[in-house]
Amino acid sequence: MEIIPNFDYHLPQERIAVRPLEDRAASRMLVLHRRERRWEDRLFRDLPEYLAPGDCLVLNDSKVIPSRLYGHRAGVHALPVGKNNPKRWQNLSGRVEALLVRPVGGDPHVWEALVHPGRKMRTGERVKFAEGFEAEIVGRGEYGQRTLRFDYDGDMFAKLDEVGHVPLPPYLHRPDEPADRVRYQTVFAREPGSSAAPTAGLHFTPETLEKCRAAGAELVYVTLHVGLGTFQPLHEEMLREGRLHPEFYHITEGAAAKMRAARRVVAVGTTSVRTIESAMLRGGLAETAAETELFIRPGFEFRATGAMLTNFHLPKSSLLMLVSAFAGREFVLDAYRHAVEAEYRFYSYGDCMLIV
Repeated sequence: MEIIPNFDYHLPQERIAVRPLEDRAASRMLVLHRRERRWEDRLFRDLPEYLAPGDCLVLNDSKVIPSRLYGHRAGVHALPVGKNNPKRWQNLSGRVEALLVRPVGGDPHVWEALVHPGRKMRTGERVKFAEGFEAEIVGRGEYGQRTLRFDYDGDMFAKLDEVGHVPLPPYLHRPDEPADRVRYQTVFAREPGSSAAPTAGLHFTPETLEKCRAAGAELVYVTLHVGLGTFQPLHEEMLREGRLHPEFYHITEGAAAKMRAARRVVAVGTTSVRTIESAMLRGGLAETAAETELFIRPGFEFRATGAMLTNFHLPKSSLLMLVSAFAGREFVLDAYRHAVEAEYRFYSYGDCMLIV
């Protein structure tokens, strides 16, 4: 794990954006020029100025599902603790929190999940999340991972819309609110399956997208369902094996053709980067539906990505390693220190960085 401290930086708590700005497109944008090793402070609204005919702007259209569930172990009495409190069970031994990560084998009844408290939950135990919506633990994994088989009538995504909660990152230290159903979602989200937002896309509005087209850029959409491979903390095994937890991605032939024809591919978010670079490693930009475990860190050879829009990432994370692989570790960390001093807003609801 000796490599991880090399990707650390100090971030005061007050620099974490707990809530989004009223206007999505009002974020600041730190522009990094890799070759000149310089940066400039701009606004996200200025993004079209950095685009030109021949550019292809690649956006991840995965949709966040209300994948955080609160329940209790079957047979343990649960008492409501507040009408407006999403964590509506008292802190009894039977309280359970589950974050659904992805369906297993395409079966909407069986899901891989992070369960808390994981150590107490044994295979065969049942969890009740709502009336007529229960699950049995049918498998165990590392770091709190469990496999849940759900019992319910109807459509799984409809059930999640009814009883699930927006899976806000834990560092926000607040429960989800009704507004998060809209704001923790890109305006172009259409393929349900993510357990976290592809946050670089949160800044876009329909007007911004139209201005990017007017600048001459081609807009294409790919899909990568955000899961453990994106937000799971790094462990020694990941560093040793050089791979992350698998995540599903999909590229259509139409999108692939536009990227192949582009003068420059501008990836919106690390998930778009991992999608197109995974496809390149599989044989080039072509129609693809597969899983990726790609762990991009310094030394990686980028084959398709020409520029990148991304938010500011957590210290010691795989995402910070990816950005450092693209622009250089020391340069990126210097830019992060500038962003802290210049009072940029960090993380999911924060400001962004354009690397050209």
